[in-house]
Amino acid sequence: MSILDKIVEEIEKEDPEIASAIVNEKNRQNLGLELIPSENLASIPVLCAMATVLNNKYSEGLPGKRYYGGNQFIDVVENIAIERAKKLFGAEHVNVQPNSGSPANMAAYRALMNVGDTFMGMNLSHGGHLTHGHAVNFSGTLYKCVQYSVDKKTEMLDYDQIRKLAKETNPKVILCGYTAYPREFDFSEFKSIADDIGAKTMADIAHIAGLIAGGVHNSPFPFIDVVTTTTHKTLRGPRGAIIMCKKEFAEKVDKAVFPYLQGGPHEHVIAAKAVCFKEAAKPEFKNYAAQIVKNAKALAEELIAQGFRLVSGGTDNHLILVDVFSKGITGQQAENALHNVGIYVNKNTIPFDTRKPFDPSGIRIGTPVLTTRGMQEEEMKYIGELIAKVLNNINNTEIQNQVHEDVIELCQNFQFYK
Repeated sequence: MSILDKIVEEIEKEDPEIASAIVNEKNRQNLGLELIPSENLASIPVLCAMATVLNNKYSEGLPGKRYYGGNQFIDVVENIAIERAKKLFGAEHVNVQPNSGSPANMAAYRALMNVGDTFMGMNLSHGGHLTHGHAVNFSGTLYKCVQYSVDKKTEMLDYDQIRKLAKETNPKVILCGYTAYPREFDFSEFKSIADDIGAKTMADIAHIAGLIAGGVHNSPFPFIDVVTTTTHKTLRGPRGAIIMCKKEFAEKVDKAVFPYLQGGPHEHVIAAKAVCFKEAAKPEFKNYAAQIVKNAKALAEELIAQGFRLVSGGTDNHLILVDVFSKGITGQQAENALHNVGIYVNKNTIPFDTRKPFDPSGIRIGTPVLTTRGMQEEEMKYIGELIAKVLNNINNTEIQNQVHEDVIELCQNFQFYK
């Protein structure tokens, strides 16, 4: 019996309903193909770190400066997490307390500008995030946001156009980093644009942090002033976030996290972050990060061969945006059909989309989870064939049933949680 099974066994004694849901979710993860690029599978040590007595301790403040007594061992854990993150990313200062990516971005904005100031972020439908200035989000209501887009022809960033827009609007902060942009981008270019107008720089590397740590994407340092990232996704850690910055912004970042935004940090999750950072510093993680990109490219090539149009024509990182509407299918239809066969993707807008976000023109897929499970290029080609078979026969139940059997057969050879 694995340690995860033992944990569920203990839960079942008290709450069989929750235990059952956990078992069902484990089976779904083992017997389905998770292609949502913002998800991953944390290691057993990462999961176990969260199921410890560290959960029981309040620790408002920073190591060595707490508002509660009894934090001497908590300080050890948090300091280890901080030092490991600094070394992993080459950061001058790190705050490991943010509970999630959106609060981390909120704290970063607080450290860099005042309410009502103007910043630049990418349009949501072109690859940005809600917290990058969308009107329904705090970032678009507390601040004035100038949103840049990709080039309509190439569907890639046009740094000349971004520079021109920055000079026209004079934002206080320029933000780079995306949730649905399938290409590598250049932090030094954003630094150059910001320097031209005297702006500060911020990067949200939530999706690509593992690729940066693994050396397959260029780093935001030393170019960017403040950097946020989640610790799951390609970094393969717990659900949480950190903020990294240059020393000159350290005090403002720390105060923006506490007391401005949060109270007691989740030290059991911070312990899991520390474990994650140690794993990401190992040589085998570099191989893992490189394989993520190889797998994404292989899957992209197969989808193109199957007749699908990919946004920007391919990928440089872990994710692919597929224009399914060019085949007469909506993003919602594609997501549902693939879900029915155990292939999990998310519907997603594509640049210059004419459809609504709840039923857009595209789907977003990625390779971090499948790479964690040990799959390589050969499996990506096969999965591309399965995706095409489903979407080209979207109303054929018989074909979908056969594909579902094929998915289960494949997954049985790549179960991560035994």
